[in-house]
Amino acid sequence: MTNADASDARDRDTEGRARNARPRDGLGRPLPYGAQGVPRQPEGVVRAPRESVAEAQALLDAGKPFHAHEVFEDAWKSGPEDERALWRGLAQLAVGLTHAARGNTVGGTRLLRRGADVVEEWAAAHGTDRPYGMDLPGLAPWARELAERVTGGCGPVDARTEAPRLGGPQA
Repeated sequence: MTNADASDARDRDTEGRARNARPRDGLGRPLPYGAQGVPRQPEGVVRAPRESVAEAQALLDAGKPFHAHEVFEDAWKSGPEDERALWRGLAQLAVGLTHAARGNTVGGTRLLRRGADVVEEWAAAHGTDRPYGMDLPGLAPWARELAERVTGGCGPVDARTEAPRLGGPQA
């Protein structure tokens, strides 16, 4: 098979970009073709910030942090420049939870800590702890505490029960 033949066999989206069309589980892991997966988040959706928060929270509550990360990633890519670090940090928190739920101790710990740092730095730089109703001071300790437990060898965590409340305990 030539390189051209190999690239022609790749899954592609409607614009011809390479996209893996395999179904995925709730943690974003690829499943075999033909397996029953969960619906994937559409990419590139522009949402209002509070809509992004609400959709991501629903996905986190359902134990789908990988899919919540995709919502945050859309906000990061389509939002105003001065908010991109916030959304990137939130995406890192969701991916950190994803890795922790998959049993990837190193990746989960690293991303949870990095995301916590980013959201704290963003809040300090912008003088707000509750953008779009989110509790940034509550998210950072949640992430660091989970990172400590994961590092301590608690094994894969349950993404649904470990999911943060973006608006804090009262939300």
